[in-house]
Amino acid sequence: MSEKLTVAVIGCGRFAQFFVPLFKAHPYVEKVYVCDLIREKAEEYKERFDVEIIDTFEEALANPEINCIGNFTQRHLHGDIVIRALKAGKHLYSAVPMATSVDECQEIVELVKQTGKIYMMGETCYYYPCAMYCREAYKEGKFGTFVHGDSQYFHDIDAIGYGKTPNEAGMPPLFYPTHSTGMILSATDSYVKKVVCLGYKDTVNDGRFGKGTNEWDNEFSNQYVLMELSNGGIARVTEARRIGYKSPSSYISGFYGTDGSYEFSNAQHLLIERISARGDDEVMKVTDVSDYVNSSEMTYNKNDPEFKTKAASHEWQWDVFSPVQQKEIDRLPKEYDGLPNGHMGSHKFLIDDFCKAVYNHKHPIVNAWKAARYTIPGLVAIESAKQGGVPMDVPDCGEGPKD
Repeated sequence: MSEKLTVAVIGCGRFAQFFVPLFKAHPYVEKVYVCDLIREKAEEYKERFDVEIIDTFEEALANPEINCIGNFTQRHLHGDIVIRALKAGKHLYSAVPMATSVDECQEIVELVKQTGKIYMMGETCYYYPCAMYCREAYKEGKFGTFVHGDSQYFHDIDAIGYGKTPNEAGMPPLFYPTHSTGMILSATDSYVKKVVCLGYKDTVNDGRFGKGTNEWDNEFSNQYVLMELSNGGIARVTEARRIGYKSPSSYISGFYGTDGSYEFSNAQHLLIERISARGDDEVMKVTDVSDYVNSSEMTYNKNDPEFKTKAASHEWQWDVFSPVQQKEIDRLPKEYDGLPNGHMGSHKFLIDDFCKAVYNHKHPIVNAWKAARYTIPGLVAIESAKQGGVPMDVPDCGEGPKD
């Protein structure tokens, strides 16, 4: 018989606030606890969301009533938190990344195999409209054989919370690769075999990046990776933390095949297809699919005189669905109607995936094996960059179960 979820949300920071209401409202969830090392943060969540506090992570692990952990701690703590929770017999929903070492990623996969517990990495970009569109068009054969793709996470250090506290300052960007890798790898249904990475040595000298200035002795604020994929194609992934760019922070800028391509810039999405035989007189058909991929609010406001500027400033791109997401909307519980969403409309899909996976005893889409495939290439690429761009093989944990 299926068991309802009792979830302990660990970490009451800026990010978890978007997910506690979704856990609480899901019909498969019985109860939600919150926990934070800073008691005041947990108290604030208790008042805002009408939930109970559990004092420590250790108490949550020891409590037999709690069968699920929602991990929203700082990213460099994820591996340890997840491993301890799986060993305690808990199901895991974890914010990205999976972990910050290859060994930890591999151990998590092995623990999921051994315990039979559900692990899901909450990769928002799996449900970003550009990724969903490229997955859809690729499966429909519009691109032919995949050749090359570009995906990136452009997020200036001064526009985000991470990197500003002493224990996170200067973190290697590729500790956090999954927004970029998750989009391109899910669209190609592939995985990474080899990486070559170069890093941009930061020049701002604000005490974040540089030898001897952070916990990781990291001098790169931006890292650029070429990835050889298992399907024979090549991907270029960028993680940039010092860059004059705002929105969308995560996106696929190009997806190219032998017969067609997708290109994106600011708010314009183009599908380019070959419609005649190869040769000097071949004809390409260009279709603007922007109204299908952009959020409905963006399309509604596309005649605004300041549309391009507002789109570049992240307006209309937070909690509103786009038409390409429509086929997924119908499977969401009715209890989610009217609740806040986030990150290009991805939050509801993610929590619904996890809750249904645990309740039905089936692994979610972004399971431990996929999480490892999205995370490990970035960790290997960090070492490549340290060595000036030496090619390195990427270990693979396998495909995992088909359910």
